[in-house]
Amino acid sequence: MSTPKRWRRRRRTVLLGLLLAYAALMTFGGCADRLLLFPSRQPIDAGRAQRHTIEHGERRLEIWTARSRAAADREPEAFVLEFCGNATRAEDITQYVADRWSRFPVEVWVMNYPGYGGSEGGAKLSLIAAAAMRTYDELAERANGRPIFLAGNSLGTVPALYVAARRSSAGLVLQNPPPLRRLILARHGWWNLWLLAGPVALQVPGELNSLANAPRVTSPAVFLLAEQDEVVPLKYQKLVADAYTGSKRLIPLSGAGHNDSVTGDADAQLQSELDWLWERRGGAR
Repeated sequence: MSTPKRWRRRRRTVLLGLLLAYAALMTFGGCADRLLLFPSRQPIDAGRAQRHTIEHGERRLEIWTARSRAAADREPEAFVLEFCGNATRAEDITQYVADRWSRFPVEVWVMNYPGYGGSEGGAKLSLIAAAAMRTYDELAERANGRPIFLAGNSLGTVPALYVAARRSSAGLVLQNPPPLRRLILARHGWWNLWLLAGPVALQVPGELNSLANAPRVTSPAVFLLAEQDEVVPLKYQKLVADAYTGSKRLIPLSGAGHNDSVTGDADAQLQSELDWLWERRGGAR
């Protein structure tokens, strides 16, 4: 065999090996975890929230709880299980969520994902769904039949929908919901010719597919949709809202970006929609 032919065959072999190594790294190397999750463990002032832990297999999950003003001196009539955004800790938001529901006698639970705060384990997308379900089941046991509302912001809407598709909920509050796989492929695939976006999207567990979970939920829901969201553009948020089967109310956050607070007219509308959810809580399924 001539030297040029041997060189061409060797080059093809090397290129094939590099492509296979790339595919293995992208598929099994945890790049989705590193790109989509931003864990932290440093101490954070949780305000009046209280820390608890629950067993989850061989690990512990850290839960922070706080009661609303209306439940300060009596047992809560309902519970709110809120899931964090990808760079947020339960310590950051538990008291905030309790204040959002201040007019209603509720107790708020917020879970730190595995790898965040005091929750043991690594920060992996594959661990989120099971941890969310374990937290819900623990709360449901303590709630003893009282209604449970589910809520989440950004990434937090994903486990909220996963749980709601499989367990009873009194209603949901979902802000800036991302359809993770669709968002990764459609928004970020073009600039890397899908060489990065494709494998990253494949690593998102099927349990976290909000476009598959949303049609399975019949509980009433309030969607808060940031119109100028630079992380999850409005059209992607609407894909999740449109797929949702249950009764829903949409609150447009005019001029708001991904991390902007709900204020002004939008906050007033949210309080009105919380009344709507509260009135329907007895029909939770």
